[in-house]
Amino acid sequence: MNYITINQANIDNEHICCAISDKKCANSYKLKKEWLKQEFENGFIFRRINDRAKVFIEYGPAEKAWIPVTAPNYFIMGCFWVSGQYKGKGHGKALLQEAIRDAKKQKKDGLLTVAGTKKYHFMSDKKWLLKQGFKEYDTTPAGFSLLCLRFNDKTILPHFNEQAKLGTCPEKSGYVVYYTNRCPYTEYHVNESLAETAEKRKLKIRIIKLETVKQAQSAPTPATIFSLFYNGKFITTDLSVCMDSRFDKIIAKKP
Repeated sequence: MNYITINQANIDNEHICCAISDKKCANSYKLKKEWLKQEFENGFIFRRINDRAKVFIEYGPAEKAWIPVTAPNYFIMGCFWVSGQYKGKGHGKALLQEAIRDAKKQKKDGLLTVAGTKKYHFMSDKKWLLKQGFKEYDTTPAGFSLLCLRFNDKTILPHFNEQAKLGTCPEKSGYVVYYTNRCPYTEYHVNESLAETAEKRKLKIRIIKLETVKQAQSAPTPATIFSLFYNGKFITTDLSVCMDSRFDKIIAKKP
């Protein structure tokens, strides 16, 4: 199967799968590319199908990950997506094998990722990963699982960092959003769609953008792409909650 690796040499001329033609997210798309350029310096890898499609995987050293985990000498996956007509054709397994091969080549002790104990938006499919040999090594009260495929059983067990283990955020009043530029949709929808949605409902929503690895690794959520809290309790990773047409429906399901 024909896959290409996006890196410093070609990223300006290659697409990064999501928000390819979404004009309103043009700035968000640019910011994701800038984020990738920064992370390439830290050993991050972005690999996709050589086509105009959402078929890709991204991963890098856990020590540099924008995710609150402790897993020295592991690789951790970020987004891993096979969509539409490309499903069921072996792309997921092929891309996963590429990641495993890279991890072993760099003598890593394993490959891990964050998933929902039930299906969460912008996260890999837990059931599918368990079938590929991953095991669950940690969980949070908010419903996140840390899954790992270990190559060396004698190393430290990966785990969520302390703040992420609480299942709550420090801000106990009202709505709070945490997000990063790990996704080419977040900047637009958090600062434009959600702003309009909140104004229409006369809501005050505190926006916290995680700007550094240190901030992300200290976050109260493993879902640093996007997480919404209400009165300190986790609500959703679903970015579509920012939209007027979806906000009330999703909020109505809050615990």
